[in-house]
Amino acid sequence: MNQHAPAAALAPALAQRTLWLVFASTFLELVGVFMLSPLLLLLLKADGVSTAVAGLFAAAGWVGILFATPFIANATHALGRRKALWLAAGLPVVVTTGFYLSDDLAVWFVLEFMAGMAGGLRWVLAEALVAECAPAGQRGRWVGWFETMVGATFVVGPALLAWVGAERGVALTVVWLVLLAGLLCSLWIPALPEEHVPPSAADSPKAEGVDGVSGLWQALRAHPVIMIAGGVGGFFESGISGLLPLYGLALEWSAPQSALLVSASGLGSALMMLPMGIWADRMAQDPQQRWGMPLQARLTLMQTCALLTALTTLIVPWVADWTVLAWPLVFLWGGIGGSLYTLSMIAIGDREQGLPLVQATAVLVMSYTLGGTLAPALGGWMLDVSPRIGFVALLLSVATLGWLALRHQNNPHDKTNKNDSKK
Repeated sequence: MNQHAPAAALAPALAQRTLWLVFASTFLELVGVFMLSPLLLLLLKADGVSTAVAGLFAAAGWVGILFATPFIANATHALGRRKALWLAAGLPVVVTTGFYLSDDLAVWFVLEFMAGMAGGLRWVLAEALVAECAPAGQRGRWVGWFETMVGATFVVGPALLAWVGAERGVALTVVWLVLLAGLLCSLWIPALPEEHVPPSAADSPKAEGVDGVSGLWQALRAHPVIMIAGGVGGFFESGISGLLPLYGLALEWSAPQSALLVSASGLGSALMMLPMGIWADRMAQDPQQRWGMPLQARLTLMQTCALLTALTTLIVPWVADWTVLAWPLVFLWGGIGGSLYTLSMIAIGDREQGLPLVQATAVLVMSYTLGGTLAPALGGWMLDVSPRIGFVALLLSVATLGWLALRHQNNPHDKTNKNDSKK
């Protein structure tokens, strides 16, 4: 039996059950997380903590994600995918209990860091399982649905908090119950075959470098352009969205109008990822193969997205005079950025299974996170220095470099053809 048997080999009912439970458990966990994050910031401010310290506290979760990413394959190797998901779902329940029991700020920082580690583990494993367990020919559709669902939790979580209220005892109890429901869904996920590398395979040269930092480097070498696409996606989806309020203020908009730009970006991301996934499936399954083999079709779409991103940045200098252009512009940035990440995940799922898929997903998540981190840092500086020229030059440079990297990708047609014939 192959070390990394594709999930398509599972009985259809079992694969379907796995997908729905991954969807349900991830939805509940993220709703709980996006209730908890703003709640904790509100509680810190109510206790008189400075905005700077509150910002560092929020960053602790992202640091936890980045810290955990190199070791996710190790945890998956040791525990198996199902038990690793149990850990990812159980740790937030424990962390929320800690927030309820302790008022110590140092303890809260440690708990937030642990929550970030659990979030990184959930992020990578859930993405990889959806890509692997999707029915043949429907990976784009399922990944698109999953990314759309994830985007919806950004709205559902804070909305539920607004409905419940920010009173500490009640709100933390609701968060704890939502996270517990996510844990229960995770416990029902069925065991998947070949979750562990067999002892004989673990000693083989092929299995070396699957885990740890060396595994990240191996995955980066295997998928460099896909990782670049993920980084560009993170830059224009999550990174630029965090900068949009400052961009609106630079246009001399009011604070509420500036904040609404974030909603336009999020709406573009939510509405475009599923159609892009369905489109990717149709292009890959074109009877006449007008777009080449499946991986080539994905690459064509990624190239198109990167080119559209570069072209839309050319509109920015005119936004100051025609502010109505800002809304469709940021809508496209959010949608195209999310689409690049979605297409990258689909492409990785086409080529990998098992632990290599988990490791490649971890590198994609890290690339996306780094792109999302660089955008506000560099973009904020450019808005101060030169909002009309420098800011545009930064956006155009990132989008163009991404497009050029994708444009000069070696044609994967031959490799994909061989892989498809084996399947």
